[in-house]
Amino acid sequence: MAFRKVRTWAAAALLVGATGAQAATVEVLHWWTAGGEAKSVAELKRLLAAQGHQWRDFAVAGGGGDQAMAALGDRVSQGNAPAAAQIKGPAIQDWGRRGALANLDDIAKQQAWDSQLPRVVADIMKVDGHYAAVPVNVHRVNWLWINRDALRRVGARPPSNWDEFFGLAERLQRAGIVPVAHGGQPWQDFTTFETVVLSVGGAEFYRKAFVQLDPAALRSPTMERALTTFRRIRQYTDRTGVQREWNQATASVIKGESAMQFMGDWAKGEFLAAGKKPGDDFLCVPAPGTDRAYIFNIDSFAMFQLKDAAANEAQRALVKTIMSPEFQTTFNLNKGSIPAVTGTNRERFDRCGQESSAHFVASAMLHNLVPSIAHRMVQPDGKEQALREAVAAFWNDERTSAAETMDRFVEVAKPRARS
Repeated sequence: MAFRKVRTWAAAALLVGATGAQAATVEVLHWWTAGGEAKSVAELKRLLAAQGHQWRDFAVAGGGGDQAMAALGDRVSQGNAPAAAQIKGPAIQDWGRRGALANLDDIAKQQAWDSQLPRVVADIMKVDGHYAAVPVNVHRVNWLWINRDALRRVGARPPSNWDEFFGLAERLQRAGIVPVAHGGQPWQDFTTFETVVLSVGGAEFYRKAFVQLDPAALRSPTMERALTTFRRIRQYTDRTGVQREWNQATASVIKGESAMQFMGDWAKGEFLAAGKKPGDDFLCVPAPGTDRAYIFNIDSFAMFQLKDAAANEAQRALVKTIMSPEFQTTFNLNKGSIPAVTGTNRERFDRCGQESSAHFVASAMLHNLVPSIAHRMVQPDGKEQALREAVAAFWNDERTSAAETMDRFVEVAKPRARS
């Protein structure tokens, strides 16, 4: 088995919370360099410093992590891997099966990770059944953000199904308000589409289509309904917003120029930064038909095998700290997401955070937690990109039919021939 268990350093188990321990350095690759994310990194540095360890930044900004992954590949190929790297989804298994990641099972047992993480989340952190990464948060993707004043202007309530949604969109449009803010970048198209698929087909259909890439699901009446619903949304968007950044679309909702936006809970930070209050100025509600299901996007750190004993001890302290209730709470208050672990105090979170947390737990119990295909939690990059491009082509070109798009989905799902 390529995934190898590294030695357990006896002193490491006593390190967290100990005083007078020899300082060690932990090098971490990430791309959190601004805003609430930078504040969260600073908190992690502080907690490690209190344990006698030094944090060494290996920050690579830009590219949504693509540049960071290129830098990581160079370092690992040179035999000089960092202690931890911000990696998510299938990339964790990819690195683990190359024999590059450390085994965290003993820490996981000590901190009872299996009882704190839903199984679908825990499985993403594992390689061949062994923990190799640690989650820092959970983002809910299937949110609908609404400007409350826009609702008041048309005397409406948040929509709970697609009939209500499109009826509201018509009323908003007649009132001179753009119903839906949308940036038009392919990943934003895909984010909205995966939400529609969950709504139309339910969690089990979503898993068959995007996790299993089942051709029967990818080319089905249910998928056709999802595509038709998805395209219908477009007529209620601002066509001048093509290739607009997601936060610019959010700004139009904040200003009341647009009424609604389909986006993950990172959008909440934009509302809060503008001095808006959840419940009073804006609403966060599940996208129509998805109140009993949850699309998740998780940030995580994979731990690499290290040769230096002191660095190994610092790495283990980092792992334990990330999974501590104190860090999980502080990090997610800064970032707008929720803790990945259960049992943390949610009282400090705002209404949106508390609702997200409650839906996360309930969806896990109902087996309705599903990983985001649009945010690289499910498929390798090549397949995800091909599906994303097919969705964007359907959204942007009325001449592209649902049948043609489903054919493209099925083509992506075909196994690659081995050379």
